[in-house]
Amino acid sequence: MRSLLISLLCALSLAAQAQTVKLLVQSSPLAGFQYHAGATVWNDLKVGDQLTLIREPGNPHDARAVRIEWQGTQLGYLPRAENEAVAAAMDRGERVSARIAALAKHRNPWRRVRIEVFVLL
Repeated sequence: MRSLLISLLCALSLAAQAQTVKLLVQSSPLAGFQYHAGATVWNDLKVGDQLTLIREPGNPHDARAVRIEWQGTQLGYLPRAENEAVAAAMDRGERVSARIAALAKHRNPWRRVRIEVFVLL
């Protein structure tokens, strides 16, 4: 009975270690939506869709630039005023993920897409 209990505890411990914890580190509007392919994919975007974050340290406008893509299509960037922590985390090799948190048909392109960025622990 004791060995069964120990085996069960070990199995539970391994299962708990295998799970990834997501820590929300940023919720922001998407910058530059009007300058990229946002309008062409607007009808396909859904709240909860996964986004790809791509670091652009050589970007001539912002050395901390983090490009946002949806299914290989560039939508824009993390806002320059809010990208420092995420860029630093990516530079340290930390795992990050992002998703669409909100979509709104709005005249102001800064209010159309809200994204959430997570650090994976």
